[in-house]
Amino acid sequence: MQKIIIATGNPGKVKEFRDMFSDMGLDCSVASLADCFDPLPDIEETGATFHENAKVKADWVYRRVANVWSLADDSGLEVDALDGAPGVLSARYSGEGANAARNNLKLLNELRGIPDRKRTARFKCVLVLRMGIDTYLSAEGVCEGRIGERTVGDKGFGYDPLFIPNGFDRTMAQLEPEEKNRISHRGMALRNLLAAIKVGGNIY
Repeated sequence: MQKIIIATGNPGKVKEFRDMFSDMGLDCSVASLADCFDPLPDIEETGATFHENAKVKADWVYRRVANVWSLADDSGLEVDALDGAPGVLSARYSGEGANAARNNLKLLNELRGIPDRKRTARFKCVLVLRMGIDTYLSAEGVCEGRIGERTVGDKGFGYDPLFIPNGFDRTMAQLEPEEKNRISHRGMALRNLLAAIKVGGNIY
């Protein structure tokens, strides 16, 4: 059984990854940063892109825990009316002490008065899997949608209560986990990563 450490302490992300690994039939033992480190480390995201930040986190874990694969994601929300913001700053959008509620409130304030047709946005996820000293795999997933005018739903995390995926009249936070994982940026990225593992593609 392959051991994998997911380079996050976010319990929502950890649950999504575990659920998706199980659904996809990957035989692995999954741990999070919270399972391996006390206190929980705050890995500084110094990259300018999702890929750079994911690699920073995968490298940090790999250097500290031997004989495991290190999987990191960096993901965020890109809003067209805000020229792609919050982007790589999604988790820290509302500044020091940022949390989901404050980030969502700031986003709503920034989009005040913007009509529905111009509230297009996407969730983007980049995964980096460090498998060895000089062996990496990467994959990307994107989910297109729009930003609602108020938060709705109590499932998911982050911007899920505001994001309405294309083809739906519900927010991500209203979808059941299985339904969300089928269409989400993270689910798509993980399926692409597992496909790459099977064929040995995207190794760098």
